[in-house]
Amino acid sequence: MCQPPLFFSADTLRRMAIANRLAICNEIFKGVPFAQVCRQVREIGYEGLEIAPFTLAEDASTLPLDKRNEYRDIMRDEGLEFVGLHWLLTSPPGLHVTTRDEQVRERSWEFVHRMVDLCADLAGCNGENNGVVVFGSPKQRSTTPGVTPREAKDVLAHGLAHAAPLAESRSVKILLEALSPDQSDVVNCLGDAVTIVKSIGSPAVQTMFDTHNAVAEKDPHPELIRRHAAYIHHVHVNEMDGREPGTGSYDFAALLAALAEARYSGWISLEAFDFTRDPVEIARRSIEHIKNSRPQEELSSL
Repeated sequence: MCQPPLFFSADTLRRMAIANRLAICNEIFKGVPFAQVCRQVREIGYEGLEIAPFTLAEDASTLPLDKRNEYRDIMRDEGLEFVGLHWLLTSPPGLHVTTRDEQVRERSWEFVHRMVDLCADLAGCNGENNGVVVFGSPKQRSTTPGVTPREAKDVLAHGLAHAAPLAESRSVKILLEALSPDQSDVVNCLGDAVTIVKSIGSPAVQTMFDTHNAVAEKDPHPELIRRHAAYIHHVHVNEMDGREPGTGSYDFAALLAALAEARYSGWISLEAFDFTRDPVEIARRSIEHIKNSRPQEELSSL
């Protein structure tokens, strides 16, 4: 996306400095010891770590408290903040939150509740903010035989509403992610996600923005950010093909400007889907591109 140069007021530049808290999702470091992952991403310049539960255990809900504390302490010792969880229902197998199979559905929502607890434990009960649980999980929320997209959406909304009191009590935010139509047929645009959030009416259930999953949105992404800013509590950055920023043509400068104007102060987290190259290279290239998408000279003079 080619656009004319962007010029910002001093106030906007200050807000951009606040907005850019950079994190990275850990699954690109497949097979690397957790402590080493934390050390490497902190050395590269990231401040936060977002975790896919299946990288900790096949059923991360079974992790004992001492192991949860160990992961929490490793992040803190390496100078990282725990951001939250994503890729929520990938493992263990057999989870699905909108199926007609009542036993499977109940077991799946119980697992979601346990992921809220895991998130809070990994954060270490840090006051009012114990991290986010990003609810994407395309395969585990898509329609199954006999269920329409509208019915599945209603079941999804009901399950999120039921999980809200626990999330509130543990100071965790569950974030409903809008997914691209090639991944799921349930909640495909940010506007639909916001409608569900409004219907639930809980501060613990909000939404987030993912550049890759917004590929089918009809409106420009900066416009979506400005329109729904009050409900966006997390941002994933990647190119439209899922690779890391800098490998394509996505206009991250316009995205960052919109976040700044909206006074967004949450995390901007790299989620890349290309696992064929060195994860350190992916992490470094991404953070350099995001930082270079800001007017650095002006920021340094403030």
